[in-house]
Amino acid sequence: MTTDHVRDFTRPSNHLLTRPRAHPPYPPGEPTRSGTRDRIEIRRGLGGHAAGQGWEGSSPWSFGSPHGWKVPRVRSTSIRYAALSVAALAAVGIAACSPPPSSTSTSTTAAGGGVNAAKATSLADFGGMDGLVAAAKKEGALNVIALPPDWANYGEAIKGFTAKYGIPITSDQPDGSSADEISTAQRLKGQSKAPDVFDLGSAVAMANTGMFAPYQVATWKDIPDNAKDPKGVWVYDYAGYMSVGYDSAKVPAPTALADLLKAEYKGKVALNGDPTKAGAAFAGVQMVSIGQGGTAADIAKGVDFFKSLKDAGNFLPLDPNEASVLSGQTPVVIDWAYNNAPLTKKLPTWKTWIPDNAVLAGYYIQAINVDAPHPAAARLWQEYLYSDEGQNIWLKGAAFPVRYDAMKAAGKIDAAAQAALPAVNGKVVIPTTADNDAAKAYLAANWTKAVG
Repeated sequence: MTTDHVRDFTRPSNHLLTRPRAHPPYPPGEPTRSGTRDRIEIRRGLGGHAAGQGWEGSSPWSFGSPHGWKVPRVRSTSIRYAALSVAALAAVGIAACSPPPSSTSTSTTAAGGGVNAAKATSLADFGGMDGLVAAAKKEGALNVIALPPDWANYGEAIKGFTAKYGIPITSDQPDGSSADEISTAQRLKGQSKAPDVFDLGSAVAMANTGMFAPYQVATWKDIPDNAKDPKGVWVYDYAGYMSVGYDSAKVPAPTALADLLKAEYKGKVALNGDPTKAGAAFAGVQMVSIGQGGTAADIAKGVDFFKSLKDAGNFLPLDPNEASVLSGQTPVVIDWAYNNAPLTKKLPTWKTWIPDNAVLAGYYIQAINVDAPHPAAARLWQEYLYSDEGQNIWLKGAAFPVRYDAMKAAGKIDAAAQAALPAVNGKVVIPTTADNDAAKAYLAANWTKAVG
């Protein structure tokens, strides 16, 4: 939610494409993590259900055909209860041009094995985990980018990786966007400061696959076929739902989006960013539109709703962040649930609500920089994130991990983290690229004159 958590969260959702081209269905603009990381891109979509403490039926990762990306234009799946998760649909309007595949200029030889880490596609190339760990320790460093510590619990992931392997991590531009990740990698190519790995919104990821190195983690089989590139060029990591966060000590609990128009919410409703630039805000308008009888593509009703909020004096035109929430300045925030939910740890009266008739979801993508200065450490980072430990770290950050179904079946899900997820009741809608393009065009023409 917060300015520090607004990342582009519109991952490739189940789109009408065949698996090799599985681009995410998300819009433009992704806010920066600081206030709108998704200001230029939209990230993942999610679905799934959980009954009480556990999920019933398929999780968000069950969407789509197991044979490829053949899914309805707007995927909706009925659910009785769903856990929150994901990361937020960031409006991805950045689609940087995809440079031609480049041969990495960096190579690392695994201890005693003569392995070129930059070309390794699985643990087998290192002779197993011990070989990879040895090679990564020899490199002695890992560079990550655009990972706010409170975004999907990345702070714990970074600390956990270093504690486990003794490899220090340099975290650059924590509030950067997916576009920043790509441009930084291009600018620093060949330098030791270049990012080793990426966590991207789908649109940006799919436009730059030539910059990614293929790699299949040890838990590859647990990842649904429709959530990964067949060769491991990119892989979904986590997903999330759009939500309304509110301080129950300052405002009554909303039971319908229309409640936000009431006098009790005067000057208290904030949207995480400008929807013409920020992914979280963009998805917020789509969510409201769906709740008001519109769609993810036809967002006129969503824009009209925010105009009504403004006319009623209820709309708060500022980017919310943790400080504004804790101080009471922004008692109601429309943002991704994985951003809203964690605030309860610092503000017990903070609640996260996902409207029953407006369940919007999105995904994020992991990839290794083909020119990573620390290729072995980059691959070890992927192994860590997709291990049971790494997946549960994301879950504790209210982000829905891609291996959720397999881990649940194996009894390896963190029960406490699962129980803390917000309830979801209704149909999950994952916008397609066409939906986002239509919504983006409408916003560009109407948002400013309607809301300012």
